[in-house]
Amino acid sequence: MADARASGGVRPLYSNGYKAAVLGLLLAAYTFNFIDRTIIATIGQAIKVDLKLTDTQLGLLGGLYFALLYTVLGIPIARLAERKNRVTIISLSLVVWSGFTALCGAATSFTQLALFRFGVGVGEAGCSPPSHSLISDYYEPKKRASALSIYSFGIPLGTMFGAVAGGWLAQEFSWRVAFVIVGLPGLLLALIVKLVVKEPPRGHSEIVERPLEAEDVVVEPAKPPFSLATEFAEIWAVTKVLFGKWPVLHMMLGVTIASFGSYGSGAFVPPYFVRAFHLGLAQVGLITGLIGGFSAGVGTLVGGFLTDWAGKKSPRWYALTPAIGLVIATPIYIAAYLQTDWKMTALILLVPGIFHYTYLAPTFGVVQNSVEPRRRATATALLFFVLNLIALGGGPVFTGWLIDHLAQFHLNHPGPVGVIQSVSSAFHDPGAQSFATTCPGGLAPKGSAPELAKACAGAMARATQQGIIVSLCFYAWAGLHYALAAIGLVKHMKERAGA
Repeated sequence: MADARASGGVRPLYSNGYKAAVLGLLLAAYTFNFIDRTIIATIGQAIKVDLKLTDTQLGLLGGLYFALLYTVLGIPIARLAERKNRVTIISLSLVVWSGFTALCGAATSFTQLALFRFGVGVGEAGCSPPSHSLISDYYEPKKRASALSIYSFGIPLGTMFGAVAGGWLAQEFSWRVAFVIVGLPGLLLALIVKLVVKEPPRGHSEIVERPLEAEDVVVEPAKPPFSLATEFAEIWAVTKVLFGKWPVLHMMLGVTIASFGSYGSGAFVPPYFVRAFHLGLAQVGLITGLIGGFSAGVGTLVGGFLTDWAGKKSPRWYALTPAIGLVIATPIYIAAYLQTDWKMTALILLVPGIFHYTYLAPTFGVVQNSVEPRRRATATALLFFVLNLIALGGGPVFTGWLIDHLAQFHLNHPGPVGVIQSVSSAFHDPGAQSFATTCPGGLAPKGSAPELAKACAGAMARATQQGIIVSLCFYAWAGLHYALAAIGLVKHMKERAGA
C-alpha cells in the first residue's frame, strides 16, 4: 500500500495487490462465518439422535435461534460501522462468534445449545455490513459486483469446509468435538484481520484512482454529531431506497425468497443423504461439501463477473441474470431429489447451483450502488435484517415443521404418495399414531420390532425428500421478482450515477 499525505488529510492510494489481500482476508472471515453458521446442518442428524430432537427443533437451531439476534443487532452495529473503525468491529465480531461456536460443543440440552446459537448470531451480526462497506470503499462501482462475488464466495467455501470437516469430526469423534475444532481458528483470524487490514476513507473508490494531483487532496467528509434522531433519519433514508424504489424492492424480495428456499432445503440435505441412503456423516459431509463448494462457488463468481460485464451494455442484466438462473435451476434441483440412487442425485446436484447462485453478487452490488458511501453498511444491515429474519429465521423452521408433519402422515399411510397429495393430506388426515412419540429422534426405540424400525426410517426418508422439494419451489418464485426488478433498473442506476 502506498500512502500520500498532506496536512489536511488525503485519499490514500492502495495497490491492486493490497486490495486483493484485504479482499482475501474478508473472504476468509466470511468463510468462517458460514462454517460456524451452517455446520449444524451437517452434524444435525447426530445432534437430533443424541438429544432426541424433532426436525422443527433442528430448524430452530439452524435458523430462527441464530437469526433473531443476528438480524436485530445487525442494524445498530452497522450504524456504529458508519462512524467507527470497521476493521475493529469485524475483528471483535470474529472473536465472539468463534468463541460461541466452540461453546456449542459443551451443550448438554436443547436449551443450552439454543442459547449458544444466540451467541453465534450476536457475533456474526458484525461481519457483512462493515465488510460490504469496506469492499465498496476499496473497489469502484464498475468492479463492485465482482469484488462482492469474491467475498460472497465465502458462502460455498464455508458450507463446503463446514460439511467436510464437520461430517468427518462428528463421525470419528463426536458432534461436540466438531463444534470446538471449527470454532477456535476464528480467534487467530481475528488478530490477523486487525493487524493487516487498513481503514480506508469513506467514499474512497468513488474517485477514479490515478497518480495524485493537487485536486486529489481531499478531506473525508465530517461525521455528523450523534443523536437518536439522526440515526433514525439515516435508517429511514436507506429504508426508502430499499423499499421505495421498484427495482431495488424486487431485488430485495428476490434474494429473500430465494434464500428462504435455500436455507430451508439446505438445512436438511445432509440429513436426507443419511436418512434416504444410509450414508455415514463423513461421507455425507464430503458429498454435500464438494457439491456445494463447486456448483455454488462457480455460480457465485459467475454472477458477479458476468453481471459486471453484461451491465456495461445494460444495467438490467443485474436483475435478468439471477432471474434466468433461478428459473433454470429449479427443475434440475427437483429432478435430483427424485432419484433413487445417491450417486445420481449427487451427480445432478453439480449443475443447478451454477445457475442458482448467480443472484447473490448482483443483488449486493445494486444495493451498494443505490446508497451514499456513508450509508452502505446500513444498507447491507437492512437487507440482511429482512433476508435473514425471514429466510434464515423461517426457512429451516418451515422445512423442519413440514417434514415433521409429513413424517407423521407417512408413518400412518405407508406406500408411495406424491408430493402434492402428501402435503395436502398431512394437514387434514395425518393419522392417529404420533411420529414424535413412536419414533423419538426419527428412529424406533432400541429393541423395537424390525417392522417398526423400517416404518420409522421409511417415513423419515420420504418426508425429508418431499419437504426439500417443496422448499426448492421458492426459487422459481424468486426468479419472478428478479424479472420484475429489471423493469426500471436502467433508469434507477442512471439516477444514482448522477446523484
